[in-house]
Amino acid sequence: MKLVFAGTPEVAVPALDALIASGRHEVAAVVTRPDAPAGRGRRLVASPVAQRAEEAGIEVLKPVKPRDEDFLARLREIAPDCCPVVAYGALLPQVALDIPVHGWVNLHFSLLPAWRGAAPVQHALMAGDEITGASTFQIERGLDSGPLYGTVTEVVRPTDTSGDLLTRLAFAGSGLLAATMDGIEDGTLKAVPQPAEGITLAPKITVEDAQIDWSAPALRVDRVVRGCTPAPGAWTVFRGERLKLVQAVPVPDRTDLAPGELSAGKNNVYVGTGSHAVELLWVQPQGKKPMKGADWARGVRIAPDEHVG
Repeated sequence: MKLVFAGTPEVAVPALDALIASGRHEVAAVVTRPDAPAGRGRRLVASPVAQRAEEAGIEVLKPVKPRDEDFLARLREIAPDCCPVVAYGALLPQVALDIPVHGWVNLHFSLLPAWRGAAPVQHALMAGDEITGASTFQIERGLDSGPLYGTVTEVVRPTDTSGDLLTRLAFAGSGLLAATMDGIEDGTLKAVPQPAEGITLAPKITVEDAQIDWSAPALRVDRVVRGCTPAPGAWTVFRGERLKLVQAVPVPDRTDLAPGELSAGKNNVYVGTGSHAVELLWVQPQGKKPMKGADWARGVRIAPDEHVG
């Protein structure tokens, strides 16, 4: 088939690579978000998908909005058979959805209908899911509600951050998306409606969502830290400044600390929660680089009965 691939961040690159490498389909163009400011100089930088497409000599389309008439006209000229999508980052109007013969097929990083929305991996980790995965489905006007083509499952590991899990799903999902394109082309794959039960929503995680509630159990603190790493980053307040928590692990045998109470030893630092303590392995003070929790504790000289939060 002739394909127009839509995607923007680094997590979408493995799927683009898989489609280019398949040799079975022609990636005629790529649709991505416009160049965005990045780095200290805030200069405009092309998206990871745009950079990869340019390396491969593929035409790149960067509409400000996918309803822009110039973009729609170019899409009609290309006349794609199907438009595979991975984390494009903009809502597609019906007029765009109607252009390809086989529509737009999204790779979504959850086992739909679980975790429909912008942050499925973060929510899966924060909810304590033991199994997650990726799904391909036909895009329609509803939020991730279109009929399913296929799924692939992935075990959630005890130490996974959202970055770890998303990286694995990006590669597992790239094979699923390529196989979905093959099945659509040869007519062996038909989309089936999503189950009516088991629908959960995964809205974007805000900075406020990522603030640690130290009265919650240690298991919840661990899940929030892992689910919010690397973005937006779990955090708390220490001496009036924000302290980002990069890695924290539950310590079941420390039950002597009140919620938020700090205890620092020579090589470690603990915080009390609503159950048992957690050890702060890595933290990032405001305006500084990540550092080991014990090094941070020595530098700030934690006082007796001092708290975070």
